[in-house]
Amino acid sequence: MTNPEPHAVPEMTAASVEDSVADSVPDSIPAIPPNNLQQVHRLRKYALRLGGVALFALIVFTQAYWHHSTAIHDMIRAVGFVAIAICIFGRGWCALYIGGRKKTELVTTGPYSICRNPLYMFSFIGAFGAGAQSGSILIACACLLVCVGVFRPVVLLEEKVLMQTFGRAYRVYCNTVPRFRPTWYRWRDVSDITCRPALFVRTVRDACWFVVAIPLCEAVKMAQDSGWIKPLVTLF
Repeated sequence: MTNPEPHAVPEMTAASVEDSVADSVPDSIPAIPPNNLQQVHRLRKYALRLGGVALFALIVFTQAYWHHSTAIHDMIRAVGFVAIAICIFGRGWCALYIGGRKKTELVTTGPYSICRNPLYMFSFIGAFGAGAQSGSILIACACLLVCVGVFRPVVLLEEKVLMQTFGRAYRVYCNTVPRFRPTWYRWRDVSDITCRPALFVRTVRDACWFVVAIPLCEAVKMAQDSGWIKPLVTLF
């Protein structure tokens, strides 16, 4: 599944902080042992696997309200395919900016100048796209909610660690750049970036797991049409 990401801290002015509408981080935060964060990441992997199994069972024993031969069913799947493509492209884009620098400096440009967690945001889009391959809007939304529910506690703990490390600078960042919602008008870029090819490939590879939903959902539909699997519920 997806890996935790570093965060950016762009330079901000006092005026930009006053104009902020983003969520903030508390002033007083208890110390967090490094192994605590590692444990959260391990639990996240287990939760994602469990959630994946539950969602697969949901896809197997339900069927979309619109038959797979209808245009609206194909449209839902097409939207999902585009979402998966955006996820793969977006995570690769983020890896280009973060590669080779995460242990030496904080990324302040590109996608990290408009959103504090762009890697997670693109994963949410990919989860929605994977669920949409079932032809059901409700299943697509369920996949999105499961992904958000698993990653959000990890993000909150990472923010506490970043606050301990960078203090007021990170608080200013939180008051200026939203956690997930992009603010395009804050875009900042540089002429040159340093990239680690291995990190880029690994990030894109992790995102490609969402593509597995395409043949998987197709196989489930074939099994249901053949009578091998009997759906119990019909979902929009």
